[in-house]
Amino acid sequence: MNVENTQVQMRKGILEFCILHIISRGEVYASDMLEELTAAKIMVVEGTLYPLLTRLKNAGLVEYKWVESVSGPPRKYYTLTDTGKQFLVELQKTWEELVSSTQQIIQHKNGNASEGNSFTEEEYAP
Repeated sequence: MNVENTQVQMRKGILEFCILHIISRGEVYASDMLEELTAAKIMVVEGTLYPLLTRLKNAGLVEYKWVESVSGPPRKYYTLTDTGKQFLVELQKTWEELVSSTQQIIQHKNGNASEGNSFTEEEYAP
């Protein structure tokens, strides 16, 4: 197995959630989303963002408006719809459950869940 492939899949799994969170803050331009996602190491490929934004729009979760720009062509600014806001609330609940469940599994050691235990390479080395 290739660890990089698994890492990419993990990031892809939370990409939609992260995009909706960014848009939930208010009107946002796609390049600003891309910049934040890249800085957070969630996404680094621009070609992934635009199809996902189109899918979110077609699902009724986001909408956009065109805003004239003084320095070039008009820009699309995205916002969440009411449906998108509710969808994000549900995803947030799921995220919190997943984090809790994952922490429970990660911190479980020798039949006892103990606080503060974390993964070390030495424990799992073959």
